Amino acid sequence: MENKLLRIGTTYLPVRNVDLSSEWYVTKLGAVLNYKDKDKAILDFANQSIFLVKAQENQSANFYNSYGEVCFSLTFEVNGLKALEDIHREFKEKDMRVGQIENRGHSGRNFVFYDPDGNKFDVWSELSPIFKEKFFD
Repeated sequence: MENKLLRIGTTYLPVRNVDLSSEWYVTKLGAVLNYKDKDKAILDFANQSIFLVKAQENQSANFYNSYGEVCFSLTFEVNGLKALEDIHREFKEKDMRVGQIENRGHSGRNFVFYDPDGNKFDVWSELSPIFKEKFFD
């Protein structure tokens, strides 16, 4: 197959209040706000476009695994354990809802954090090899 899917360009996240959520992403995570109206905000963040979409109550990007545990749908990567520890500390200092740094039995370490709407995200201390090769070597 010559034509391949090359990257994920946009992620859509449900939010209750577009104004409050977009402000949170800008101030807490350093996202760049490109567009906003009453129904959506478009952010540049983590090398992709993130759309915050006004959704009905009790919506999130989370899902339950077969054990009934709430799972995140996105993992962000940082470049190494020190970077993970630094961003973990920074998120805590910004009064964000943040989990502990974990050893999950694979390379690197992780922690989870949540946005104001309860969307759960993961942060991993290991950059994917292709990304690292393109942007850090």
